[in-house]
Amino acid sequence: MADNDQQRDTKTADNSSGSPGLLDRFFEITSRGSSVKQEIRGGIVAFFAMAYIVVLNPLILGGSQDVAGGALDFAQLTAVTGLVAGVITILFGVVAKLPFALAAGLGMNSFLAVSVVQEVTWAEAMGLVVINGVIIVVLGATGIRTAIFNAVPHALKVAITVGIGLFIAFIGFVNSGFVTRTPAGPPVQLGQDGSIASLPTLVFVFALILIGILVARQVPGGILIGIIVATIVAMVIQAFAKLGTVGDPVNPDPVGWNLAAPEIPSQVVALPDFSLIGAFDLFGSFERIGVLAATMLVFTLVFTNFFDAMGTMTGLARSAGLQTKDGMFPRIRGAFIVEGIGAVAGGGASASSNTVFVDAAAGIAEGARTGLAACITGVLFLVSMFFAPLIGVIPMEAGAAALVVVGAMMVTQIREIDMSDFRTSLPVFLTMVTMPLTYSIANGIGVGFISWALIHAMSKRGRDVHWLLWVVSAGFVLYFVRGPISAMLGG
Repeated sequence: MADNDQQRDTKTADNSSGSPGLLDRFFEITSRGSSVKQEIRGGIVAFFAMAYIVVLNPLILGGSQDVAGGALDFAQLTAVTGLVAGVITILFGVVAKLPFALAAGLGMNSFLAVSVVQEVTWAEAMGLVVINGVIIVVLGATGIRTAIFNAVPHALKVAITVGIGLFIAFIGFVNSGFVTRTPAGPPVQLGQDGSIASLPTLVFVFALILIGILVARQVPGGILIGIIVATIVAMVIQAFAKLGTVGDPVNPDPVGWNLAAPEIPSQVVALPDFSLIGAFDLFGSFERIGVLAATMLVFTLVFTNFFDAMGTMTGLARSAGLQTKDGMFPRIRGAFIVEGIGAVAGGGASASSNTVFVDAAAGIAEGARTGLAACITGVLFLVSMFFAPLIGVIPMEAGAAALVVVGAMMVTQIREIDMSDFRTSLPVFLTMVTMPLTYSIANGIGVGFISWALIHAMSKRGRDVHWLLWVVSAGFVLYFVRGPISAMLGG
């Protein structure tokens, strides 16, 4: 009788748990050492770290006219940026069940705005992005992308993680104004003329110290708390200082905010305009500039998309403790396929290719371990379509501090690399430093692959190099000299 009562009590407890139990089993929350609260917090932090893309992507894409003099509307870009990022991130969370978030890739949108639309229209450029995405999906679905991933030596996979850590820290320093270009001499300098001379940069320093202390003291939500507090401080400073922005096309303020001034917006809610969805021309670029030239552009897009995402996923999986000893992580094929779909959707909506964002490491640092965190981030991106003016209040300087802290966390992975063999240490070193110095994850991976293959082959260890690594290295050689090749084709 007692046993029956116990069984009845157990069933009642299971039923009372309801959807949280289903949620836990579906996303494997408990088995990955997490909790629903932890996933929600991590998803929110990831969104706050990435929220700037809702404002920055429209600025980049909307700031360039195409070859025909056409331009993309800022409000429409804001809507599709949030829409595609939200839908694809939720899809990624459900399918791949990983705590990664996707949004319009900065490398890709800058390449489109600076280079591609000088030769084709915006609609034709987005058609190339769609083609790029289809190729990425095929490579993921057929297992080719996974095979290439498996061919990468463990030391290089770790080096990619460390390189990404250095890269996002460097991004944080640049976005905050802590590191700037010099008019002459060294390529970079501290602040303005070698000193910290702006209030926004001081906000970054304050946020960096605050987040660092909170993380060191293991305060739950430390990164999120730091971003919110820094935003409030920035708003108070702006209320008195009335600073402008560095990139203001009319009156640039050299000691102003990087992206937008943290002021209470006059409008909090705005209805999204989805007119850009479907506004792409799939094959128009091939007619305008020729098959060879258009193919070269697609090649560049695929290589950038493919290896940026692969490197970012590697780094994020390691940060989340989800990588196995052979460098794999759960549902890798599904992750690769959905990431490719992000490129297709981004091109189809004129939001540019959506890819895994390294900034999602902030959410992982906050405890995110499953796809539930990605779903939370995705939902917030969808909400951001209606609250774009409010999202713009968060200064980039606050998010930049979080990136530096997360970068420091990722760099600690270097302890797993045996640097005693120079055949390993040189390619590893080149991988790590090339990423921040060239502002590209793909460049770092390419330099690492090529140097690894050549050094091992020339030191009688060629058998240790997987044949796929040779194939990819040859592809990277073409990628690195694509400029002269494109010039010859154009000529």
